[in-house]
Amino acid sequence: MLILAGILIMVGAILPSLAWLVFFLKEDVHPEPRRLIVYVLSLGALSTIPALLVQFGIQELLSVLLINLPAVVLLAFSEELFKFLAAWLGVRKNPSFDEPIDAMVYMVAAALGFAMIENLFVIGSAVEGISLVSLLTTVNILILRFVGATLLHVLSSAFLGFYWAKKQVIFGLFAATLVHSAFNYLVLLFPNNNLLYAALLLLVAAFFVFQDFEKLKTV
Repeated sequence: MLILAGILIMVGAILPSLAWLVFFLKEDVHPEPRRLIVYVLSLGALSTIPALLVQFGIQELLSVLLINLPAVVLLAFSEELFKFLAAWLGVRKNPSFDEPIDAMVYMVAAALGFAMIENLFVIGSAVEGISLVSLLTTVNILILRFVGATLLHVLSSAFLGFYWAKKQVIFGLFAATLVHSAFNYLVLLFPNNNLLYAALLLLVAAFFVFQDFEKLKTV
């Protein structure tokens, strides 16, 4: 039973990231080396460690609930910063990093590595043994993470990747943090609306992200 629970947790954590990775890699007209994509995704996963440590420090420093706007913004900024550092450290000197659109592709990979670890903890904390209730709970969380938090990480990082390609990283961090913190704030502000407002935000963000992909394809 314990092994089945472990398999359920791993599949639930990895599946959303892999699905979005396959989807967004199709935006790259000159596909990047798979080993480099996996490497950056792994660095994104590892970046959750310093991000978590910083977030603990932020929460201790502010000593407020996450509904507090400054806390939401700072926590979002820390995640966006470490996702960027993961991608930057992974590809900045690699000869395959040779097109503007690559910045968006590698930011998406780092974001999905980060989201994978987040999913692992969220789903792992929700699974209590193997039962029908546990299975349904896990499936529900998996769906919400797929269309919610995992996609959020992709979109916010894609914005940052777009501005990284334009050598405007600071503005990219601002844009990514704005989208990320707005999503989190809407979830906290309207907990009983089944992520309706947050989903609408992601829909708008996705529209602009795909426009950004198209812009860089022609550069």
